Amino acid sequence: MTQIAYDRKEQLRQIESGLMPGEQIIAVYDAIGTGTGFLGLTDRRVIVQDKSFVGKKIAITSIPYSKISAVSVVSNKSLAGGFFSSGAIAVHVGTHTYEVEFRGDEKAHHAHNVILSLISR
Repeated sequence: MTQIAYDRKEQLRQIESGLMPGEQIIAVYDAIGTGTGFLGLTDRRVIVQDKSFVGKKIAITSIPYSKISAVSVVSNKSLAGGFFSSGAIAVHVGTHTYEVEFRGDEKAHHAHNVILSLISR
């Protein structure tokens, strides 16, 4: 079994508890900023924990790779510093965009590349 990249054990456990038979976790990364709690990547879907609901409600949204139309690197600065000069990505699903900011560029880079490789199949 390959090593799973993750930031927080409790987030990993939360993803593990909702896996479908045979589904494998690739990574679970903590997200920063308002709204998103974490982003999980499995071999079948992207899982986003969204804390932005009214009344302290939390939604865990599963997005099959087949429904993702694009994945973007989000930056508020010039990309002159390189393609991955940001720690944020955006996942585009229909008319909705899930923006996730990570603690570090390498996590954004990894999440972007995993999603891109799985939607490009």
